[in-house]
Amino acid sequence: MELDLSGKVVVVTGAARGIGRAITETFETEGAVVAALDLDSPALRELSHPFVCDVSESAAVSATVDAIEREFGRIDVLVNNAGINAVGAVDEIADELWDRCFNINVGGVFRMCKAVAPVMKRQGSGRIINAASFAAIIPSVESAAYAASKAAVVQLTRVLAGELGPWNVTVNAYAPGMIPTSINGFAEMPEAAQARLLDTLSLRRWGSPADVAELLVFLSSDAASYITGALIDVSGGKFATQFPSRAYERATSSAS
Repeated sequence: MELDLSGKVVVVTGAARGIGRAITETFETEGAVVAALDLDSPALRELSHPFVCDVSESAAVSATVDAIEREFGRIDVLVNNAGINAVGAVDEIADELWDRCFNINVGGVFRMCKAVAPVMKRQGSGRIINAASFAAIIPSVESAAYAASKAAVVQLTRVLAGELGPWNVTVNAYAPGMIPTSINGFAEMPEAAQARLLDTLSLRRWGSPADVAELLVFLSSDAASYITGALIDVSGGKFATQFPSRAYERATSSAS
């Protein structure tokens, strides 16, 4: 099966670094033209088609989407990757941080989808893929703002899938698990702390940005034309069973 994305116009938000950059580069290797959106930075300007855009500002989003359509003539795929973390117990987190988390994680997805939907309706086709999180499935203590924002993205995705289905536009969300980045610092944690986290995974290894990017390529292809309104878990089977580490203990004991 070939996932041919040659000539497809893909918009990726939060594209300058981390998972967003891996998504951008992976789509480019598949032959797509990628409009890379992020705040202004040297990292963004290194990409082939950079667009400075703050997804928390409606005017900026509308102007950027208009510019992309003028330059490339169409928008085939939108990947809403941009997001921020917000840590704090419910009775301690500042209102400003809560509001900023929702403004970017949910509001940014809403603004981008609102701007891109008319383009895809005119085309009679399109793919929208929204970044949720495993936190939308099982939240962590002190993650109320982040987890609630990502759960909101899942429901927004489902509503959009229903609203845009008549125009052959699919809308899906993906839930990454533990993928080391400069923000979370998983790979720099003490060994014991890393082991405790890895013990929650059915596939006992950190995820990589490529694991996410390759899923998104599939969801953008014709092979995924009948998948919409879905939340796809790309977490290495986190908590698929209550104690996945037991399987590794059994495997080690049977091999010795």
